[in-house]
Amino acid sequence: LPIPEDISQPLIVSVRLPRVLSVALVGAALSVCGAAIQGLLRNPLADSSTMGVSSGAGVGACLSIAFGLTIPGLGNAGTMVTAMIFAFLTLMLILTLSYKIDYSLSTNTIILIGMIVTMFASSVISLVITFAGHKVNPIIFWLMGSLSSAKYSDVLILLGSLAVFGTVILFFAQELNAFAIGEDNARHIGVNVKRSKYVILIAVSALVGICVSIGGTIAFVGLVIPHMTRMLVGPNHKRLLPASLFSGATFLMLADLLARTLLNPKELPIGVVTSFVGAFAFVFIFYRTRKAK
Repeated sequence: LPIPEDISQPLIVSVRLPRVLSVALVGAALSVCGAAIQGLLRNPLADSSTMGVSSGAGVGACLSIAFGLTIPGLGNAGTMVTAMIFAFLTLMLILTLSYKIDYSLSTNTIILIGMIVTMFASSVISLVITFAGHKVNPIIFWLMGSLSSAKYSDVLILLGSLAVFGTVILFFAQELNAFAIGEDNARHIGVNVKRSKYVILIAVSALVGICVSIGGTIAFVGLVIPHMTRMLVGPNHKRLLPASLFSGATFLMLADLLARTLLNPKELPIGVVTSFVGAFAFVFIFYRTRKAK
Protein backbone atom coordinates (compact mmCIF):
# COMPACT_ATOMS: atom_id res chain seq x y z
CA LEU A 1 0.00 0.00 0.00
CA PRO A 2 1.28 3.50 -0.77
CA ILE A 3 2.38 5.55 2.23
CA PRO A 4 0.44 8.82 2.68
CA GLU A 5 2.48 11.91 1.85
CA ASP A 6 2.07 13.43 5.31
CA ILE A 7 3.75 10.31 6.74
CA SER A 8 6.32 9.56 4.02
CA GLN A 9 7.91 13.02 3.99
CA PRO A 10 8.85 13.07 7.71
CA LEU A 11 9.95 9.43 7.36
CA ILE A 12 12.35 10.34 4.55
CA VAL A 13 13.76 13.32 6.43
CA SER A 14 14.13 11.64 9.82
CA VAL A 15 15.07 8.07 8.81
CA ARG A 16 16.09 7.70 5.17
CA LEU A 17 18.17 10.85 4.74
CA PRO A 18 20.53 10.35 7.71
CA ARG A 19 20.97 6.73 6.65
CA VAL A 20 21.87 7.64 3.06
CA LEU A 21 24.25 10.38 4.20
CA SER A 22 25.91 8.07 6.73
CA VAL A 23 26.31 5.32 4.14
CA ALA A 24 27.89 7.74 1.66
CA LEU A 25 30.30 9.15 4.26
CA VAL A 26 31.33 5.71 5.55
CA GLY A 27 31.90 4.48 1.99
CA ALA A 28 34.00 7.54 1.16
CA ALA A 29 36.03 7.23 4.37
CA LEU A 30 36.74 3.50 4.07
CA SER A 31 37.67 3.86 0.41
CA VAL A 32 40.13 6.73 0.90
CA CYS A 33 41.65 4.88 3.87
CA GLY A 34 42.08 1.78 1.72
CA ALA A 35 43.76 3.80 -1.03
CA ALA A 36 46.14 5.35 1.50
CA ILE A 37 47.03 1.98 3.07
CA GLN A 38 47.61 0.37 -0.33
CA GLY A 39 49.88 3.24 -1.34
CA LEU A 40 51.72 3.23 1.96
CA LEU A 41 52.32 -0.53 2.01
CA ARG A 42 52.71 -0.81 -1.80
CA ASN A 43 50.28 -3.72 -1.77
CA PRO A 44 47.03 -3.70 -3.81
CA LEU A 45 45.61 -6.44 -1.58
CA ALA A 46 45.95 -4.36 1.59
CA ASP A 47 43.25 -2.36 3.34
CA SER A 48 42.55 -0.98 6.79
CA SER A 49 41.65 -4.42 8.12
CA THR A 50 45.18 -5.55 7.22
CA MET A 51 46.38 -3.23 9.97
CA GLY A 52 44.09 -4.90 12.49
CA VAL A 53 42.43 -1.57 13.30
CA SER A 54 38.94 -2.71 12.27
CA SER A 55 39.29 -5.80 14.44
CA GLY A 56 40.53 -3.71 17.36
CA ALA A 57 37.55 -1.39 17.08
CA GLY A 58 35.32 -4.46 16.86
CA VAL A 59 36.70 -5.78 20.15
CA GLY A 60 35.93 -2.49 21.86
CA ALA A 61 32.38 -2.35 20.51
CA CYS A 62 31.67 -6.00 21.38
CA LEU A 63 32.90 -5.51 24.96
CA SER A 64 30.75 -2.40 25.27
CA ILE A 65 27.62 -4.12 23.95
CA ALA A 66 28.09 -7.39 25.84
CA PHE A 67 29.29 -6.23 29.25
CA GLY A 68 28.50 -2.53 29.35
CA LEU A 69 32.21 -1.63 29.20
CA THR A 70 31.85 2.00 28.24
CA ILE A 71 32.74 5.57 29.18
CA PRO A 72 30.58 6.90 32.07
CA GLY A 73 28.23 9.74 31.18
CA LEU A 74 28.25 9.19 27.41
CA GLY A 75 25.12 7.03 27.15
CA ASN A 76 24.68 5.46 23.71
CA ALA A 77 27.80 7.24 22.45
CA GLY A 78 29.85 5.13 24.84
CA THR A 79 30.08 2.23 22.39
CA MET A 80 31.40 4.55 19.70
CA VAL A 81 34.04 6.09 21.97
CA THR A 82 35.08 2.68 23.31
CA ALA A 83 35.52 1.36 19.77
CA MET A 84 37.60 4.41 18.82
CA ILE A 85 39.81 3.99 21.89
CA PHE A 86 40.40 0.32 21.10
CA ALA A 87 41.21 1.24 17.48
CA PHE A 88 43.89 3.65 18.69
CA LEU A 89 45.22 1.14 21.23
CA THR A 90 45.44 -1.48 18.48
CA LEU A 91 47.37 0.92 16.26
CA MET A 92 49.77 1.79 19.09
CA LEU A 93 50.30 -1.92 19.79
CA ILE A 94 51.05 -2.63 16.13
CA LEU A 95 53.45 0.31 15.77
CA THR A 96 55.20 -0.47 19.07
CA LEU A 97 55.73 -4.14 18.22
CA SER A 98 56.82 -3.26 14.69
CA TYR A 99 59.28 -0.68 16.04
CA LYS A 100 60.72 -3.18 18.54
CA ILE A 101 61.21 -5.79 15.82
CA ASP A 102 62.30 -3.46 13.02
CA TYR A 103 63.52 0.06 13.84
CA SER A 104 62.86 1.21 10.27
CA LEU A 105 59.16 0.23 10.47
CA SER A 106 59.25 -1.66 7.17
CA THR A 107 55.95 -2.41 5.46
CA ASN A 108 56.44 -6.18 5.66
CA THR A 109 56.84 -5.98 9.43
CA ILE A 110 53.73 -3.80 9.83
CA ILE A 111 51.64 -6.17 7.67
CA LEU A 112 52.86 -9.23 9.61
CA ILE A 113 52.16 -7.68 13.01
CA GLY A 114 48.78 -6.44 11.73
CA MET A 115 47.80 -9.96 10.67
CA ILE A 116 48.82 -11.38 14.06
CA VAL A 117 46.83 -8.71 15.92
CA THR A 118 43.81 -9.31 13.66
CA MET A 119 43.82 -13.03 14.45
CA PHE A 120 44.14 -12.31 18.17
CA ALA A 121 41.28 -9.77 18.03
CA SER A 122 39.07 -12.28 16.22
CA SER A 123 39.70 -14.78 19.01
CA VAL A 124 38.78 -12.19 21.64
CA ILE A 125 35.55 -11.37 19.78
CA SER A 126 34.64 -15.07 19.64
CA LEU A 127 35.32 -15.35 23.37
CA VAL A 128 33.13 -12.30 24.09
CA ILE A 129 30.28 -13.77 22.01
CA THR A 130 30.53 -17.02 24.00
CA PHE A 131 29.84 -15.19 27.27
CA ALA A 132 27.52 -12.50 25.88
CA GLY A 133 24.29 -14.31 26.76
CA HIS A 134 21.21 -12.48 25.43
CA LYS A 135 23.44 -9.81 23.85
CA VAL A 136 24.67 -12.25 21.17
CA ASN A 137 22.16 -11.19 18.49
CA PRO A 138 22.94 -7.45 18.61
CA ILE A 139 26.68 -8.19 18.58
CA ILE A 140 26.43 -10.48 15.55
CA PHE A 141 24.20 -8.01 13.69
CA TRP A 142 26.66 -5.21 14.48
CA LEU A 143 29.62 -7.32 13.32
CA MET A 144 27.89 -7.90 9.96
CA GLY A 145 27.70 -4.14 9.44
CA SER A 146 24.58 -2.01 9.35
CA LEU A 147 23.69 1.68 9.18
CA SER A 148 19.93 1.18 9.39
CA SER A 149 19.66 3.13 12.65
CA ALA A 150 21.95 6.02 11.68
CA LYS A 151 21.01 9.43 13.08
CA TYR A 152 21.93 13.00 12.20
CA SER A 153 24.39 13.00 15.10
CA ASP A 154 26.22 10.14 13.35
CA VAL A 155 26.22 12.14 10.12
CA LEU A 156 27.83 15.11 11.86
CA ILE A 157 30.48 12.91 13.49
CA LEU A 158 31.31 11.20 10.20
CA LEU A 159 31.36 14.48 8.28
CA GLY A 160 33.65 16.16 10.79
CA SER A 161 35.97 13.15 10.99
CA LEU A 162 36.20 12.83 7.21
CA ALA A 163 36.86 16.56 6.87
CA VAL A 164 39.74 16.45 9.37
CA PHE A 165 41.41 13.08 8.81
CA GLY A 166 40.53 12.90 5.11
CA THR A 167 42.26 16.25 4.59
CA VAL A 168 45.34 14.95 6.42
CA ILE A 169 45.48 11.92 4.10
CA LEU A 170 45.01 14.10 1.00
CA PHE A 171 47.81 16.37 2.24
CA PHE A 172 50.21 13.40 2.10
CA ALA A 173 49.32 12.43 -1.49
CA GLN A 174 52.79 13.39 -2.74
CA GLU A 175 54.47 11.26 -0.06
CA LEU A 176 52.25 8.31 -1.01
CA ASN A 177 53.40 8.74 -4.62
CA ALA A 178 57.00 8.64 -3.41
CA PHE A 179 56.41 5.37 -1.53
CA ALA A 180 55.68 3.72 -4.90
CA ILE A 181 59.40 3.79 -5.76
CA GLY A 182 60.37 2.19 -2.45
CA GLU A 183 61.07 3.51 1.01
CA ASP A 184 64.82 3.92 0.48
CA ASN A 185 64.34 5.87 -2.74
CA ALA A 186 61.61 7.97 -1.11
CA ARG A 187 64.02 8.77 1.71
CA HIS A 188 66.69 9.79 -0.80
CA ILE A 189 64.40 12.33 -2.47
CA GLY A 190 63.67 14.02 0.84
CA VAL A 191 60.60 12.22 2.21
CA ASN A 192 60.51 11.78 5.98
CA VAL A 193 59.44 8.15 5.75
CA LYS A 194 58.88 7.44 9.43
CA ARG A 195 56.91 10.65 10.10
CA SER A 196 54.77 10.13 6.99
CA LYS A 197 53.98 6.57 8.05
CA TYR A 198 52.99 7.61 11.55
CA VAL A 199 50.74 10.47 10.43
CA ILE A 200 49.01 8.47 7.68
CA LEU A 201 48.50 5.42 9.91
CA ILE A 202 47.07 7.52 12.75
CA ALA A 203 44.69 9.36 10.38
CA VAL A 204 43.56 6.10 8.78
CA SER A 205 43.10 4.37 12.13
CA ALA A 206 41.06 7.25 13.55
CA LEU A 207 38.80 7.37 10.50
CA VAL A 208 38.34 3.59 10.34
CA GLY A 209 37.72 3.40 14.08
CA ILE A 210 34.94 5.98 13.83
CA CYS A 211 33.35 4.24 10.83
CA VAL A 212 33.47 0.83 12.49
CA SER A 213 32.06 2.20 15.75
CA ILE A 214 29.04 3.65 13.90
CA GLY A 215 28.40 1.10 11.15
CA GLY A 216 30.07 -2.09 12.30
CA THR A 217 32.58 -4.05 10.23
CA ILE A 218 31.87 -3.38 6.55
CA ALA A 219 34.32 -5.50 4.61
CA PHE A 220 36.04 -5.10 1.25
CA VAL A 221 35.16 -1.43 0.60
CA GLY A 222 38.70 -0.31 1.41
CA LEU A 223 40.15 -3.16 -0.64
CA VAL A 224 38.09 -3.32 -3.82
CA ILE A 225 37.10 0.30 -4.52
CA PRO A 226 40.60 1.87 -4.45
CA HIS A 227 41.89 -0.88 -6.72
CA MET A 228 39.08 -0.42 -9.24
CA THR A 229 39.47 3.36 -9.06
CA ARG A 230 43.20 3.04 -9.68
CA MET A 231 42.42 1.17 -12.91
CA LEU A 232 40.33 4.17 -14.05
CA VAL A 233 42.33 7.23 -12.93
CA GLY A 234 45.84 5.83 -12.57
CA PRO A 235 48.19 5.49 -9.57
CA ASN A 236 48.76 9.21 -8.90
CA HIS A 237 47.36 9.73 -5.40
CA LYS A 238 46.54 13.36 -6.12
CA ARG A 239 43.80 12.01 -8.39
CA LEU A 240 43.29 8.60 -6.81
CA LEU A 241 42.39 9.78 -3.30
CA PRO A 242 39.62 12.24 -4.33
CA ALA A 243 38.28 9.74 -6.87
CA SER A 244 38.22 7.03 -4.19
CA LEU A 245 36.09 9.29 -1.99
CA PHE A 246 33.35 9.55 -4.62
CA SER A 247 33.56 5.96 -5.86
CA GLY A 248 33.46 4.58 -2.30
CA ALA A 249 30.40 6.66 -1.45
CA THR A 250 28.64 5.56 -4.65
CA PHE A 251 29.47 1.89 -4.16
CA LEU A 252 28.25 1.75 -0.57
CA MET A 253 25.02 3.58 -1.42
CA LEU A 254 24.33 0.99 -4.13
CA ALA A 255 25.16 -1.80 -1.67
CA ASP A 256 22.78 -0.27 0.87
CA LEU A 257 20.06 -0.10 -1.77
CA LEU A 258 20.54 -3.81 -2.48
CA ALA A 259 20.54 -4.59 1.25
CA ARG A 260 17.16 -2.87 1.64
CA THR A 261 15.43 -4.23 -1.47
CA LEU A 262 16.96 -7.61 -2.29
CA LEU A 263 14.88 -9.61 0.22
CA ASN A 264 12.12 -7.05 0.79
CA PRO A 265 10.46 -6.78 3.32
CA LYS A 266 13.47 -8.27 5.14
CA GLU A 267 16.68 -6.27 5.22
CA LEU A 268 20.20 -7.61 4.88
CA PRO A 269 23.11 -6.11 6.81
CA ILE A 270 25.10 -3.97 4.40
CA GLY A 271 28.28 -5.84 5.34
CA VAL A 272 26.80 -9.05 3.91
CA VAL A 273 26.29 -7.37 0.52
CA THR A 274 29.77 -5.82 0.42
CA SER A 275 31.35 -9.14 1.45
CA PHE A 276 29.46 -11.03 -1.26
CA VAL A 277 30.43 -8.55 -3.98
CA GLY A 278 33.92 -8.00 -2.60
CA ALA A 279 34.78 -11.69 -2.46
CA PHE A 280 34.38 -12.07 -6.22
CA ALA A 281 36.22 -8.79 -6.82
CA PHE A 282 39.03 -9.94 -4.52
CA VAL A 283 39.51 -13.10 -6.59
CA PHE A 284 39.67 -10.96 -9.73
CA ILE A 285 42.23 -8.60 -8.16
CA PHE A 286 44.34 -11.49 -6.87
CA TYR A 287 44.27 -13.21 -10.28
CA ARG A 288 45.15 -9.98 -12.08
CA THR A 289 48.01 -9.25 -9.65
CA ARG A 290 49.47 -12.75 -10.00
CA LYS A 291 49.13 -12.62 -13.78
CA ALA A 292 50.93 -9.27 -13.90
CA LYS A 293 53.83 -10.74 -11.91
